[in-house]
Amino acid sequence: IGVCGQIIPWNFPLLMLSWKIGPALATGNTIVMKTAEQTPLSALVFAQFVKEAGFPAGVFNLISGFGKTAGAAISSHMDIDKVAFTGSTLVGRTILKAAASSNLKKVTLELGGKSPNIVFNDADIEAAISWVNFGIYFNHGQCCCAGSRIFVQEGIYDKFLEAFKKRAAANAVGDPFDPKTFQGPQVSQLQYDRIMSYIQSGKEEGATVEIGGERHGDKGYFIKPTIFSNVRSDMKIMQEEIFGPVCSISKFSTEEEAIKLGNETTYGLAAAIHTKDLNTSIRVSNALKAGTVWVR
Repeated sequence: IGVCGQIIPWNFPLLMLSWKIGPALATGNTIVMKTAEQTPLSALVFAQFVKEAGFPAGVFNLISGFGKTAGAAISSHMDIDKVAFTGSTLVGRTILKAAASSNLKKVTLELGGKSPNIVFNDADIEAAISWVNFGIYFNHGQCCCAGSRIFVQEGIYDKFLEAFKKRAAANAVGDPFDPKTFQGPQVSQLQYDRIMSYIQSGKEEGATVEIGGERHGDKGYFIKPTIFSNVRSDMKIMQEEIFGPVCSISKFSTEEEAIKLGNETTYGLAAAIHTKDLNTSIRVSNALKAGTVWVR
């Protein structure tokens, strides 16, 4: 291809760097990498290893900066042949426009998500709770694939909700360097405030806070694991990516209703299905508008 511009997010800085540079280098391209302004240090250390490994000058190029300037420059530069971006859908659209209005560079985007976790009556409840809990609270909810919308079939809904509340409440929130900690702080004051505004929106729109819904402790960017019930599809917390430890839980009756609920957003990144019935998993996974579907 030639020169690959790569723009990575802050939630998995080293992992995303590895994912992007590996294929580009393996296929004979050079790289201009821009790190997120919140998390530049791991890539700077990596760049030292690149130098020590003897990479030819100009093969791997690293810049730090803000998206509105450095990211925009990569997206619109006439000498960059491809741009790969992981981040918000809003910024992804901006990058597409910049690529089209410059040299029609190739574009690869991994954008936001509002992923459904669908649990059928025949699912192993304990296993499903473990997966659902991990799916939303892993990395403090700061994951584009986070299963933030949980749909449980009515036959097991009450039992599932009570068990899930206990599991989420038991998640240890605190110092991420403590091995006992399950959930650490949000990345910044800005992200903390954004998540808390969504929690407030859910309360104001009439959703029920089953657990959490407030700050954890009296300092730092810690938020209690939060579960909303009695939600509607038109609520902000059901339609917009929160990117934090906040999820909603709803019940459904039929397979058709589960599919309808799962597809009721503008996102289509990922989904998960919990059932012991192979035919159900095949039908539902084919009907869901998601790029990746996990079946458990």
